[in-house]
Amino acid sequence: MPHRIFRLLTVVWVGSLLTIGYAVAPVLFSSLDRTTAGAVAAQLFRIEGVLGAVCGILLLGLANVMVRRGGNAYRRLRWLVAGMLICVLVGYFALQPFMNAMRVAALEAGTDLAHSAYAARFGMLHGVSSVFYLIESLLGIALVWKLPVDSGAGAARQGARDVPGEAAG
Repeated sequence: MPHRIFRLLTVVWVGSLLTIGYAVAPVLFSSLDRTTAGAVAAQLFRIEGVLGAVCGILLLGLANVMVRRGGNAYRRLRWLVAGMLICVLVGYFALQPFMNAMRVAALEAGTDLAHSAYAARFGMLHGVSSVFYLIESLLGIALVWKLPVDSGAGAARQGARDVPGEAAG
């Protein structure tokens, strides 16, 4: 059962990560004015950050359970999950608060962020945040790609069927 929960959490996290970052956010910025799109995208990325932190912690716990039960395939997956979790924590807890503070300060000054004194600093932080998001996305794709095809007993049976010289039943 833990392997199924691991798969479910993985696809929820990676699916939402890819959908929000590479489908929803670009549509927002092509459909809405920049200020509104930025505000909506910030909310979505905040939700994605919380979802990523929760999924990452749960996945690390489940991977440890699976490794203790002999699921050595989960040993290497822990590193991918840990890398993704670090990206989420840096992006959500380190960079986003500064970016949101600049957005609020610009609005309080009566201007949009692009025309404020914070524009250059925000652009730099946004670029760094985008790099962390890209790294998290690539690690997520690798995680989905490397998910074990079958769980413990099924994998053992499959291995026995693949032994050379034996007829498949």
